[in-house]
Amino acid sequence: MAHARITCVVLRNYKSIGYCNVKLDQLTYLVGANGSGKSNFLDALHLVRDALTSSLDNALNERGGLSEVRRYSSGHPNHFGIRLEFSLANGQKGHYAFNVGALSGQGYEVQTEECVLVGIGKGPFFQIDKGKLRNSSESTFPYVTSDRLALVAASGLTEFRPVFDLFSTMGFHNLNPKLMRELQKPQEGKLLKPVGENIASIIGHLERVSPERIAIIQEYLQTVVPMVHGVKRKSIGPMETLEFRQDMAGAKHPWRFLAQNMSDGTLRALGVLAALFQGNRDYAPTLIGIEEPETALHPAASSALREALNRASQETQIIVTSHSPDLLDDRQLNADSLLSVVSEKGETRIGPIDEASRQAMRDSLFSAGELLRINQLAPDRKQLEAQELKQIDLFGDSQP
Repeated sequence: MAHARITCVVLRNYKSIGYCNVKLDQLTYLVGANGSGKSNFLDALHLVRDALTSSLDNALNERGGLSEVRRYSSGHPNHFGIRLEFSLANGQKGHYAFNVGALSGQGYEVQTEECVLVGIGKGPFFQIDKGKLRNSSESTFPYVTSDRLALVAASGLTEFRPVFDLFSTMGFHNLNPKLMRELQKPQEGKLLKPVGENIASIIGHLERVSPERIAIIQEYLQTVVPMVHGVKRKSIGPMETLEFRQDMAGAKHPWRFLAQNMSDGTLRALGVLAALFQGNRDYAPTLIGIEEPETALHPAASSALREALNRASQETQIIVTSHSPDLLDDRQLNADSLLSVVSEKGETRIGPIDEASRQAMRDSLFSAGELLRINQLAPDRKQLEAQELKQIDLFGDSQP
């Protein structure tokens, strides 16, 4: 069965990204040095999710307001825009795009927003300018305002609900072992929160509804951290935490340790695995973005982590940021799954890797990890120039 997925991301003036137009694979590695802007690419998608599930106002305020989100160029603030091209589970293709700009005085508005399936005039679509419906395939359309994304209101219409679901159930994670270690209030355990602050609820939820997923998590966890033989949710009064089983030399049975006694590496590994396998038959994220999953892990754990990423990507689209040669040390890795991220004069540039590196990978001369070690995993300059010269409009039908 086909899954809904994002096929292309176009960003304009988002944080450090002046312009990018890149295709996404089912599993995509964003590779680049610290500070190159990998996180800003993920954050643009995260903003879309936040704006649809809470409000655009909240999404901007959580990031410090519009002035912190839009990129400044030559001393002038720009509007920022996002275009996401997608393929739905039923095979329909389309795009969703919007741009946001400042109002004179203060505040902001969604200047243009559109959602198009199949093609303008060929399938369901709507186009909105500054809170006013310009055109739509639907005979009736819900009330919209210029300070909110209209896709929220349009999600009540059958035609646009799958698009809303695709973007509103994306999950993004930059795991924080300190917060994972603390006692947690019981919460809904369907989706792992960004830094892992509800990890105990996630494990408890999977124990109840999806024991086969717990088995997968435990299997990979033991491969990544061989001493650890299992983990489960544990109640402590009104709070909850995690309890790990760990082999100890000379002990007949595994010892049990609470989360506050476990290392950063173990907690991060569990968080990454819980993020990858958190869904169940009834509810699962459509896309999972994970920041540097290899952090605090021994390099020997990289192959198990890579295998877990590959396995999870069979069901869910995954984007990973990384600058770890060990994680990319796999001759089977497809060059199309790599996007190289560089910062030049304070601007983030993102593109597929260059032809020389692709050829080296195709001929099995080097793995992506080996190319990264010798600083040869660079973006294709021709592609970057083409992006710069032919900046496609955020709106209108998909480009060939």
